[in-house]
This record gives sequence, C-alpha cells and structure tokens, in this order.
Amino acid sequence: MKYFLPLLLIGICSFPVLAQRDGQHDFDFEIGTWKTNLRRLQRPLSGSTTWVEYEGTSVVSKVLDGRANLVELKVDGPAGRLEGLSLRLYNPQSRQWSLNYANINSGTLTTPSIGEFKDGRGEFYNQDTYNGRAILVRFVIIKITPDQYRFEQSFSDDGGKTWELNWIATDTRLKN
Repeated sequence: MKYFLPLLLIGICSFPVLAQRDGQHDFDFEIGTWKTNLRRLQRPLSGSTTWVEYEGTSVVSKVLDGRANLVELKVDGPAGRLEGLSLRLYNPQSRQWSLNYANINSGTLTTPSIGEFKDGRGEFYNQDTYNGRAILVRFVIIKITPDQYRFEQSFSDDGGKTWELNWIATDTRLKN
C-alpha cells in the first residue's frame, strides 16, 4: 500500500490540464462601422405579428484596451428614430461579457445580459420586466460572413420554455 499512493499521485498529475478559454477578444470582429438593418416586433408578448423596419448605422469602438467596447446605434424607419448605446464589459474572472444597453429616450441602462461565445456564437441572458411582467431575455450573435453578423433578441414569459423573437438586426461592415 505504501507504494500505491505515490503511483496514484503520479497518475493524477499526468492528466492534461485544459486551459480555460479567454474570451477578452470575442468582440474584436465588430470594431468599426456597420450598416444596420433592423426589424423589431412592434408589441412583443401580445400575440402581435407586426414588425417595423429601420435602417442606419452601428459604430463599435474598443475601450479599456479591448476589455470593453461601446456600440452606438442610430437607425430610422416608419416608426421613427431609434438611438441606443451598448456598453459591453469583459469579466476576466468569469470569462463572460455583460451587455449593458441604454435607449436614448429613457436615459437608463437595462439589466445587463451575461454570457459568452462558444464556437463563434454568442449567447447572453438576463431577467427583466416587460409591461410589468417578469421575463427572461436572450440575446444571440450569429456570424453570417466575416463582414456580416445577425443579432437576435427574444423574450420568454414562461421561464424559458418558449421564446418569442422580437429584434433582428443584420449588420454589414462598411468599407472605408
């Protein structure tokens, strides 16, 4: 038995250690100016199927040496103008991002969505309220091509059993 323990410890120490992925540069792809085509469900969680469309730009800037970035969204459509700001912050301990959005009309930040990228797809979640009801929010980022990405937001009012898509933005990189 006295020889078994050292052999066991040698065996344990010989297993490969998997390094945790550092996602600090996950949003580097988005730095720059983008043409934004946005579709927004007019009345989420009401049974409505009426969508409104907008077109404009998103400008994404790297801040804090890449540990954060700032998105400025300006789009116009038949329903008016939307202007928003998203501050994305990287947490090196959790290796996750928080997405903090502010609509210029309300002047306040929404509850941050927290998540990360896996296999090139970003998924971020939060709990919020909509029209006084508790909901879950899912925000997904999908690569279409290196110069085109799709951003989707969905709400769930049944604890995540079902999701209603209510925001689709397709961003195409503008060449300088």
